[in-house]
Amino acid sequence: MQNWSDADLMQLVMQKHRPALEELYDRYIKLVYSFSFKATQDEQHARAIVQAVFTRLWTSESGFNAEKGQFVNWLITITRNITIDHLRKEKRNQRYIPVSSEHWEHIPDNPANNPADVISRKLMREQMEKAYRHLSKSQVELIQSLYWEGYSLSEIAQMRNEPLGTIKSRLHQTLKILRNHLIPEMEG
Repeated sequence: MQNWSDADLMQLVMQKHRPALEELYDRYIKLVYSFSFKATQDEQHARAIVQAVFTRLWTSESGFNAEKGQFVNWLITITRNITIDHLRKEKRNQRYIPVSSEHWEHIPDNPANNPADVISRKLMREQMEKAYRHLSKSQVELIQSLYWEGYSLSEIAQMRNEPLGTIKSRLHQTLKILRNHLIPEMEG
């Protein structure tokens, strides 16, 4: 099977011919792994993506069409799509720290720090709590989504079904409110 073309091997894979899949795996494992590792910077995630890619080849209904391009390009497109899906799933699964007042008190202090650092952090927490009271619910949610959950402004606009300009304007107003309420506290 080593002399067979990728297209011929893929035809056999669609007929559930396992040695054909094994041959494609041997040919392209390094390429798929290196692409996914470069995108994720994580060995376990890269391995999961490799498994998903070759599972997709095995379960694919449509398969590869040689008239539309080279097999390697088709395989990299599948790898890219699965990698993007994987990264989005990881991003959604990441936990964030809620910004409600009862949680501010539970942020641990490192006792090894000197007393001035501990007092400074406590004062900053109190100032942040006071400043957050001046924000609307949508402004607090925007700050949480952007800074704590790691979503981009365009992703937030999509999730909320609002124009990107509206989100940018809300962020500008939110930061202005925080700045106006934090700076006087810090100076006084």
